[in-house]
Amino acid sequence: MGVKKILVADGGRKFYVSDTGKDMHTQYGFIKSKELQDAKDGDILKTNTGKDVAIFTPSFIDLYEKIKRQAQIIPLKDIGLIISETGISPDWKIFDSGSGSGALSCFLAHLASKGKVFTYDIREDHMAICQKNIDLFELKNITCSIHDVYTGFPQKNADLITLDLPEPWLAVNHAKEALKIGGFLVSYSPSVPQMADFVNSIPQGLVHLKTIEIIEREWEVSGRKIRPKTAAVGHSGFLTFVRRVS
Repeated sequence: MGVKKILVADGGRKFYVSDTGKDMHTQYGFIKSKELQDAKDGDILKTNTGKDVAIFTPSFIDLYEKIKRQAQIIPLKDIGLIISETGISPDWKIFDSGSGSGALSCFLAHLASKGKVFTYDIREDHMAICQKNIDLFELKNITCSIHDVYTGFPQKNADLITLDLPEPWLAVNHAKEALKIGGFLVSYSPSVPQMADFVNSIPQGLVHLKTIEIIEREWEVSGRKIRPKTAAVGHSGFLTFVRRVS
């Protein structure tokens, strides 16, 4: 059963309600099922201990926090860069290679809502997790398949191809053939040798636009006490952006 409602307490603590027909128990007490069913988005409910919680319908990003994980997923900071650097449109055709848990492909399918996303992996356990996450979002425009893109892509004319692979240079020529003119290729690599070998393998007809690493540092703001939080999100991977020009 999917998430029906979100409860949010002071400080942003979230509780996911999957069945409004049952009382919802939280660390702050419980809320009766009838109150959950009668509530409108934005209503403030009280638990039996008197704690106020807001209720509303979950958005995509709320559900995204609940995705099942097996393989390590690409962080939101890097997904955001892929979106902003390529300018994804609703009608795009996208090939995501190295599905893993399906986090990136689900995010791309959410944005390309009138288009189509094809995601590929060689492991059946990854495909199983990916499909569960597709079902969580109820996405109808995404297809996950067992396929080795080192041998080529089954479809053509992609607006965007993403590679999250151990050896992305082995797929670069196939990606070129599968991209439409003007289409983007983005490779995500955790290590310097992977990134360098990919960039050095880019064939004629593809242009290396840039390679970027994003470091994220969150700040704590409490009155005039303002300082960076101790735990920063450091290196996760290198994003290399390529475009097909001929």
